[in-house]
Amino acid sequence: MRIAIDGRAFASPAGGVRRYITELTRALTRLDATVELMALGIPDGAACPPEVRRVPAAPSLPTNVGWCLSGLPLTCRRAAFDVFHAPAYTAPLWGTGPLVLTIHDVSYARHPEWYPHARDPLRRAFYRASARHASRLITDSDFSRGEIHAAYGIPHERIDAIPLAAAGVFTPDATVRRGTSVLHVGDLHARRNLPALLDAVLALRRDDPRCAGAVLVLAGRDRGVLASLRAQAAHAGSPAALEYVGTPDDAALVGLYRSAGAFVYPSRYEGFGLPVLEAMACGAPVVASAAGAVPEVVGPAAIVVDPDDARGWVDAMRVLLSRPDLARERGEASLRRAAQFSWSRTAAATLDVYRRAAVASGRAAAG
Repeated sequence: MRIAIDGRAFASPAGGVRRYITELTRALTRLDATVELMALGIPDGAACPPEVRRVPAAPSLPTNVGWCLSGLPLTCRRAAFDVFHAPAYTAPLWGTGPLVLTIHDVSYARHPEWYPHARDPLRRAFYRASARHASRLITDSDFSRGEIHAAYGIPHERIDAIPLAAAGVFTPDATVRRGTSVLHVGDLHARRNLPALLDAVLALRRDDPRCAGAVLVLAGRDRGVLASLRAQAAHAGSPAALEYVGTPDDAALVGLYRSAGAFVYPSRYEGFGLPVLEAMACGAPVVASAAGAVPEVVGPAAIVVDPDDARGWVDAMRVLLSRPDLARERGEASLRRAAQFSWSRTAAATLDVYRRAAVASGRAAAG
């Protein structure tokens, strides 16, 4: 089977998209040597597994829409393939043959108040048209499967929920001592509920001498909220309660996960929440939001708190930072939960979707 992939995903500004397509293609090449993968229009300098063949891009109109409507369909003419996979939300509306589209979540459609740029009616129409044009849709969770159906009216039977996994680099290290940092990983975005999290850390520092050294460490791209968070900490008289470390590479990120006293994820909406799984794979005790797909990911391993329960977040962090025995138990539960996810299973389920898309189109190679 020959699978063509929108190569821009390997250079996506969204770290989760890059992680998804890189780990998926690696796992696919290990899973089945008869599967041929090709990246269409992958940008110069973008990294991808060596087994993935690069197909140069045809001339294209600018912007994402221009690429999907002109350059990418023309690039498809340069390659013979059985199924085309668009790994991130949008896809060509012509020229691909059987089309599998991954939509990681539809927060932009369900909560446009968080995304001013997504209120553009043309952009919204293109996202909707991409979803409806696809032969099959892949998403990361049962929650997102229901949300896609609600947003676009696509039948559930055309949508496959395939969970992600932590990359192999995310492992525990029992020799690393956990400190008093409260870690959050992910873009600093309005939906992530970070002001409430910072309020909880400030209350913890103020009210419990055992946690006076607690620091909220934020790792991820700032989407316009960092300045207000710094002002919030300064106004409370505790600027040292907040530390921003930017976008660390994998080695630094593993170090953060391993040394955090607690990993916290108060998001109001997630299609999966891959950083939570990465933290669990490193043995971090987790406090996670009871919203979106996050409960699906953490299962019984994490302390789950309503995103609006201010006292609940304070109490959950307090017990992990002040009770090493309980934090250790939760960390062991994290490891057991993370072991239930693997990229090999993700790849096998994805390959099955490719085959069904090819069979439905009558492509003989799918047999």
